[in-house]
Amino acid sequence: MGEHASAAGAVGETTAGDGSTRYSERLYLSWWGWPLPLAGAALLAYEIHLGYPSVPLWLPFAVLMPLMVAWLVAMGRARIRVTGDELEVGDAHLPLRFVGEVEVIGKDRKRKAMGPELDPAAYVTHRGWVGSLLRVHLTDPADPTPYWVFSTRRPEALAELLRSGK
Repeated sequence: MGEHASAAGAVGETTAGDGSTRYSERLYLSWWGWPLPLAGAALLAYEIHLGYPSVPLWLPFAVLMPLMVAWLVAMGRARIRVTGDELEVGDAHLPLRFVGEVEVIGKDRKRKAMGPELDPAAYVTHRGWVGSLLRVHLTDPADPTPYWVFSTRRPEALAELLRSGK
């Protein structure tokens, strides 16, 4: 089983013929997205010290900085995988036999797709730092979810795999 990573290092495809993972992607935040939230946490920690001078200076930093790091790591835990006959987005699983129309939503249509066009019953996994979305319509009549909308860095490749994987 050989894995080929993209330039971002977040996307990999395996070519194993045994029906194992055919697509895998983790929606982590790139390193250049970390300084601003960490600076915000540091600023808030310093403001807490200024507002409550009896609190030792190190205490707000010792609490807020690890919390911010944990939050940034947790936001990047979302994984998209196509394994065997199943699509996995985060903790949700969808058998490929229920994949209907697959629509690529680029940066130019993202705001509209996540706003006025969004069905409240849709399953959504959105990461703002990922530019494109994929909308996968479901064909399961027993499922009240009309479609899934999720962020992906390689929407065309994943859409093609889902269209051919039925």
